[in-house]
Amino acid sequence: MKGRVVLLDHVGGRAAAALMVDGRLEDILIDPPEGAAPMPGAIFRAVADRPMPGQGGLTVSLGDEKGYLRAGKGISPGERRLVQVAGTAEPGKAVPLTTRLLFKSRYAIVTPEAPGLNISRRIRDEAERDRLLEIAHAAMEGAPEGHGLILRSAAEGVEDDALAADIAAMRDLAAAVMADTAGEAECLVDAPDAHELAWRDWADPDPDEVVDAPGCFETHGVADAIAEALGSRIALPGGAFAFVEPTRALIAVDVNTGADTSLAAGLKANLALARALPRVLRVKGLGGQVTLDLAPMPKKDRRVIEDALRRAFREDGAEVVLAGWTPLGCYELQKRRDRLPLATLWPVG
Repeated sequence: MKGRVVLLDHVGGRAAAALMVDGRLEDILIDPPEGAAPMPGAIFRAVADRPMPGQGGLTVSLGDEKGYLRAGKGISPGERRLVQVAGTAEPGKAVPLTTRLLFKSRYAIVTPEAPGLNISRRIRDEAERDRLLEIAHAAMEGAPEGHGLILRSAAEGVEDDALAADIAAMRDLAAAVMADTAGEAECLVDAPDAHELAWRDWADPDPDEVVDAPGCFETHGVADAIAEALGSRIALPGGAFAFVEPTRALIAVDVNTGADTSLAAGLKANLALARALPRVLRVKGLGGQVTLDLAPMPKKDRRVIEDALRRAFREDGAEVVLAGWTPLGCYELQKRRDRLPLATLWPVG
């Protein structure tokens, strides 16, 4: 199966989407089971509960759920605030929230309280940027003061009318939600399901094929690819391999050179892991603290690994903090938990 293929199916009655690139599973989205905590992207009118002394945040009521707002300074108990789910929560923990709301569509992101019109840096043609900027200015007329807009890379080459309609839809939704501040705690905008996310976030570049026939996960090898992704062993180019194993405290990654006994074996294996790590974590749905126990290599090569990790995560678009090296020679990073672990979503047996 060559090319970039998007497959839309259902798993256990829940929407699921897979992105296959040249036969390899590049991404997988599966809706959580009914009754799960709110997912990233959902917007709530929250009611402030109580501050968390020593942590600088506070808990809020979302209705049936509790949320945690890290930037809670200056918010009094009982005060209403609009918040957006910023990540996933472990069972029994409050849902992480942010007051910086984003209204995302296929081509645009409206940013309340962050004015300005911006265009993705991936769009480099100056004539195209001028065209997009003209459409954005016209489409954002009448938006509330302080609302900004970001045009995503998928907007490149889109017809004027289609792009303007897409921007206008997000502009109007943002205006309506931002004005809806009175009342009890409740959900104002649901998180997108797997099919919506696939349509929105896998648009650039356009897929070569979209398959939505029931059972397409089985017929196109997605189920087999998921079964492989659920294993801890990750094959790397050149015969190297790694083990990716989540624990309660962190995600441990152990890199091995395999049969390669050359002087550069460690560096080659570690570079291969650095390039593969964003996709591996994304497909497995893993986030939080990640500790890399890399293959032995000279200290002078550490900068090469740092640069490779930084480049790989920048291209992936994941929100990470590259913390650095530990005294024992491991490398640590922190990745935002923006989805549930695949192991909790995919049927077993």
